[in-house]
Amino acid sequence: MTETASSPSSKRGRTVRNTIERRAIVGLAVGTIGLLLGIFYYPVATVFIDSVLVDGRWTGRVFVSILQDPFYFGEPARLLAGEQVGAVIESVLSPDRRLGVIGFTAYQAALSTVASVALGLPAAYLLARYEFPGRRTLRSLTILPFVLPSIMVGVGFVATFGRNGTLNAVLGALGLGQVNLLFTLEAVVIAHAFYNAPLVARVTTAAWESVDASAVETARSLGASPFRAFRDVVAPQLYPSVLMGAALTFVFTFSTFPIVLALGGFQLATVEVFVYRLIRDLEYAEAAALALIELGISLGLLYAYLRYEAKHTVRSRGIRPLPRRQLRPPSLSVRELLPRLGLAVYAVVALAVFVAPIASMVLASLSGPEGLTLANYQFLIDRQTTGASFQVQPWDAVRNSLLFGIASLAVALPMGVVVAVLTTRDYRGRKLVDAVAMAPLAVSGIVVGLGLLRGLVFGVEVGGTRLAVGGGFAIIAAHAVAGYPFVVRTVAPGLEGIDHRLVESARALGAPRARALLDIELPLVWPAVIAGAAFAFAISIGEFSATIVLASGTNQFTMPIAIERFIGRRLGPATAMGVVLLVVTSASFLLIDRLGGDEVGF
Repeated sequence: MTETASSPSSKRGRTVRNTIERRAIVGLAVGTIGLLLGIFYYPVATVFIDSVLVDGRWTGRVFVSILQDPFYFGEPARLLAGEQVGAVIESVLSPDRRLGVIGFTAYQAALSTVASVALGLPAAYLLARYEFPGRRTLRSLTILPFVLPSIMVGVGFVATFGRNGTLNAVLGALGLGQVNLLFTLEAVVIAHAFYNAPLVARVTTAAWESVDASAVETARSLGASPFRAFRDVVAPQLYPSVLMGAALTFVFTFSTFPIVLALGGFQLATVEVFVYRLIRDLEYAEAAALALIELGISLGLLYAYLRYEAKHTVRSRGIRPLPRRQLRPPSLSVRELLPRLGLAVYAVVALAVFVAPIASMVLASLSGPEGLTLANYQFLIDRQTTGASFQVQPWDAVRNSLLFGIASLAVALPMGVVVAVLTTRDYRGRKLVDAVAMAPLAVSGIVVGLGLLRGLVFGVEVGGTRLAVGGGFAIIAAHAVAGYPFVVRTVAPGLEGIDHRLVESARALGAPRARALLDIELPLVWPAVIAGAAFAFAISIGEFSATIVLASGTNQFTMPIAIERFIGRRLGPATAMGVVLLVVTSASFLLIDRLGGDEVGF
């Protein structure tokens, strides 16, 4: 009797549960898209509106004034101002020509791109063509730029190339004169190469390892010399990857901010630095217009590259990769020793560029006028207990960073997993969804911060009521927007590689789509999910551009903001805080290495 009575209720319960599970993915997709609209697309849209809606009137005069201002566009701006073409060309060719802020930004980005490619290609050659102990570890380390906070690297470069830095200490010990690279274009370019040369190396190594050895052997059997076989067979398959690394480097360095702020200051200011300065001066319309011009240039370059890639990408069957040679030379012939000697010289340069800044930062944090000391760390402790309320409190910065990291991870991880699922399913419009979801990678942190400030922190009128969020929630939103694309890019390759027969078998046994996802797919890609979580957390811990916009005028400082505040006054405490930040970031990266394994998609 009881069993019969409860049967309809049990059936209704199962029916409701099955209905919820069938619609769960759709519901999660709608919720994620809504959240993305609220914390990214709407705020960024307010930046567009701020640039054309001035004092309640729609106008394009802000854009026109920037385009006609030689301060921003240099000599070419005079053309738009109505001056004669001949006079402008004469000024452009003169030695004292004005580049303008945008011209200088493009110039330093071009130099940084050349330096990054020059440093990245030898690394790709070493990793793709030679076998040696630690090769796989070294290849994995090329992912470090994605998780090392740029302001921390800036502190490392100050400790290395400053007047009392490691470089001058070494030169003094050798009896040589001092050099001062700090606050120079050279220091900015080298720091950009630190970040982007590993990116060039990583994408080029992957392309080199996919070259089919049989194609090279065929060319050699037909009489081609080793150089001719490389030029005609191997190089054409590397060009698109090298160009991709160069294009991404140019875009990243064109929108650079923390590195220039730490190593160049306002005398070497880029577009991004001036956008921040305008925001600080409450010139929101001009800041928005300048930010959109910067974004248009970056997206235009990426579009041009994608068009090139679509026409020129060479696909190799990759049946058999090129064999690697042992790094130890088999003989002492010139042919064997010469390339290895070049790699030895490159190793010295690489140590100076990639290892010295981090080592110098750690050494500077433990150094004082009388030698090794813990005084810089003691300063952080004293500042926490005796500092004024308006001063940066070190422990508060650490606490805020950890809280923001955990909170943004709670948002970014489910968003990233849902987007990864949406972009790995077969349906019409999937590429559009992927492009829309990955848009935050193309938008600078300053633009996101400005949008969140104007759109969410300042609030919006709805039915006569102003709805606004606190600065802390806006910072969490900015960090989540910066981090979730990395979750997508780590989880999506794992989902793509799952044997779909497993899912089909579960569906054939009656499992709803959401149940198959939770019980089969996600457990199989769990290492990638953990890796994506570590990425998102590390990105949040080191985020600077959007945070400095949203934290200005508040006490919600993070560790990168604390470093920026210290670096202009006391290098020792800045390096100590940098070491603290390095420890937290390294812990996240260790989590990637131990739990993420080879599932990382970057």
